[in-house]
Amino acid sequence: MASSPSLIDQRSSLFDPLVSLISPVHFKNCACFAVSQQEIVSLYQRFCQLDRSGGGFISADEFLSVPEFAVNPLSQRLLRMLDGLNFKEFVAFLSAFSPHVSLQQKIEFIFKLYDSDSNGKVAVHDMLDVLRDLTGQFISEQQREQVLTEVLEEAGYTKDSMLVLSDFVKILGSSDLKMEVEVPVD
Repeated sequence: MASSPSLIDQRSSLFDPLVSLISPVHFKNCACFAVSQQEIVSLYQRFCQLDRSGGGFISADEFLSVPEFAVNPLSQRLLRMLDGLNFKEFVAFLSAFSPHVSLQQKIEFIFKLYDSDSNGKVAVHDMLDVLRDLTGQFISEQQREQVLTEVLEEAGYTKDSMLVLSDFVKILGSSDLKMEVEVPVD
């Protein structure tokens, strides 16, 4: 007598098309890790919760409905990367925060965050903008510039340098960079 598939088997088979759709994923020309079926199910549930319009894309306003995202000092920069993401792009974006993704991929993500005009170069003004977002009124503009100048000089650059991705890899490549986040599903 053949047994019928369990509820878990039936439910997970509903997501098989998603698994083949997602692996491998790309976000803004950045290949990201392949996610497990369980992670895809959780991410899809969260995506559906955020996609209030049901249009298959998450808007900036829908992202801002997540309190932790809305209060993030870099939320406006992140929104430039996020507005109008479909599910595949949503998974690729979040993969940068996974413990499974390589340091190189995390550095690529950080570089894109700093490269606000997407020209492949990060100038001092781009770095100061990020520092301004992160520090707010807690330190003066002069202190920001001083800190940035010292960091650049320590890494062998000047305030006139235009950094490219390989420079970010050189600077951050030996660090123990941690970028992990949990995606709650209510």
